[in-house]
Amino acid sequence: MNKLLDETLSIEIAQRIKSRASTPFDNAYKAALSTEGAKYVQGFLTFVGKPYRPIEHSWIELGDTSSDDSLIRIVDPTLPHLKKNPQELWYFAAQKLTVKKLKAIIEESKEDYPEDDPLPIYGEPPYEYYGDVMLGGQEYLAAYQAAEAKCKEINQLNPERN
Repeated sequence: MNKLLDETLSIEIAQRIKSRASTPFDNAYKAALSTEGAKYVQGFLTFVGKPYRPIEHSWIELGDTSSDDSLIRIVDPTLPHLKKNPQELWYFAAQKLTVKKLKAIIEESKEDYPEDDPLPIYGEPPYEYYGDVMLGGQEYLAAYQAAEAKCKEINQLNPERN
């Protein structure tokens, strides 16, 4: 299965939902609600340059089964705010939710913890740690480790870091 960042649709959706720079989880949530067939995805984003480590991020994915090869399009409503070359962004999914499941989790979170922001969503415990920071389950740890390896690989060759 191939995954491709759809830059044009990312920008269109970002404008439609009025995405903001520092709210990738809210941006992806709004994009998922307003885009038919979307899946909400949380995970990690890596790119060349600072902060030289994966960042926790969220986006949506759209499936295209119109051809023999199944193609998943990544749509990142935060893309216009990243100020990075889209060809130099790598996405590592840790969790995917249907819009129906996403809405149910958000509603439950708002009822149970009204003072807390319901996003990001980490699923069920037990949670894993990287360093001294807690994150989601085993799938989060696997996604973080893959993103961290990619980050080290792409930043080793970066002359700006040396």
